[in-house]
Amino acid sequence: MKYLTASLPLCLSLLLDLAVQSNAIKIHGVRTPRDESFSLDRRAAMSSSGDLRNDQDLKYFTNISLNDQPFPVLIDTGSSDLYIAGSIAGAGNTGKSAKVSYAIGGASGPVLTAKMDFEGFTIMDQAFILDTSGNNPKGEGLIGLGPNSESNVHQVLNNKNGDTPLDRIFRDNTSTPNFITIYLGRSDDPTDPFPGDLTIGSVVPGYGNITSQPKLPVLDVRAKGGQHWQTLLDANGIIGPDGKPINTTSHVSGGGKNQLNVIMDSGFSLPQVPKSIADAIYARVPGAEFKNVTGFGQTYTLPCDVELNITFKFHNVSYPVHPLDTTLDIGRKDSSGNSVCIGAFQPIMPGAESPTFDAIFGMGFLRNAYMLINFGDFVDGASSKTADPFLQLLPLTDDLTEAHSDFVNIRLMGNDNTGNFQLLPSSVLPPNNDSTTSDNNNNDSVGSKIKKYLPYIIAGSAVIGLLLIAAVIGCCMSSRKKRYRRLHDPAPHGLERVEPFERYRPARRY
Repeated sequence: MKYLTASLPLCLSLLLDLAVQSNAIKIHGVRTPRDESFSLDRRAAMSSSGDLRNDQDLKYFTNISLNDQPFPVLIDTGSSDLYIAGSIAGAGNTGKSAKVSYAIGGASGPVLTAKMDFEGFTIMDQAFILDTSGNNPKGEGLIGLGPNSESNVHQVLNNKNGDTPLDRIFRDNTSTPNFITIYLGRSDDPTDPFPGDLTIGSVVPGYGNITSQPKLPVLDVRAKGGQHWQTLLDANGIIGPDGKPINTTSHVSGGGKNQLNVIMDSGFSLPQVPKSIADAIYARVPGAEFKNVTGFGQTYTLPCDVELNITFKFHNVSYPVHPLDTTLDIGRKDSSGNSVCIGAFQPIMPGAESPTFDAIFGMGFLRNAYMLINFGDFVDGASSKTADPFLQLLPLTDDLTEAHSDFVNIRLMGNDNTGNFQLLPSSVLPPNNDSTTSDNNNNDSVGSKIKKYLPYIIAGSAVIGLLLIAAVIGCCMSSRKKRYRRLHDPAPHGLERVEPFERYRPARRY
């Protein structure tokens, strides 16, 4: 999937730097390698001329060539097709056409073939969509890094010639391990300017411990719809800005009740979460508004000087989100001239919803977790005995003091006044929102809440029971005297409300 934002100024760098190591490939760029043992100081040791080009934290590009013509392409783990909006000299025509749709926008056109160079690997007759829809900038494209089963080109051609570029590489180069890793940099990070990295079959130097992280199973949803790199968040695995867990409820049939089904999608600028989660993160910020923002859709806006810290948990490992990623500065001002940011974790928008997942973790999350995707037996032609696919995530925002300092320097111009900030009480949350704990740290279950009112429930039930018995006795006695007589007495009043029970209204979950 891809979240298409308004066009941004594009400065293309098409210089390729070939680097092939141990039968693995690294997408263009230069990086200063270092000893694996110094992993605690990872980012600062990297060259600032990274392997990806970061376009204002909204798009990440790499370079490919088709028939020796270079093209910048967005990297997208949420889709599985390659498209180019432009002309490729000498491209072959399959006689087929294909269309790929994203949450917003898409691409369509004839399916062509060309020689593809993907850093050290040459793929002959790689199939791709020549986008003629007019929806995308000329001379650019997108490369889908998702499972082959999700590829529209593969479905149209219905043979291995329509396989994705990654499947072609893994199948034709058996010595290359069938995994990729993605590291997304932060454009305005004052201490870690590294723009990012994409590797295939190897890991970024200095990050070798990613292979020791828990293996998160990829949920196989091919029978239910499109297959994605999807896994489970821990139960109630979101820590809100007040330091307390946010209650989570999955709507996916057969999934964990309190575990969100999450897609890892490098093509989505703003992570998509249930509305109740976005409320819990942003609604208690003074000045926050939920509104339509041109180019982004319905999301929260809030002052840019507010530092919010949230954390996600996968397999009992915490992944703190840098405060520069919790909100996104889009260069807008309010009527008083103050900077206005948007909440980067956006309520999931129409077009991105699905019964097979709850959330889409896009760039705002992935800048905080170095990701390894092992394709396992998802590669076309792989034996069923091949290991199952899995994900591994390595926390990147592990120095919270540095993250706070970055926020102060970038958003507050070095003037640390964050100690004056306080969240509003949870009573300001929108109606029917039970996603966050109360200010009194009340984590009671529904059962324990009902327990408080048990005496009232018992008393009310007893009164109702006595009235029913009296009514039955009265009917019996009346029937012995006469079969029918007019009722002259007024009907008895109904039971008075039991006020404490009336106040107990379990909120509807999102």
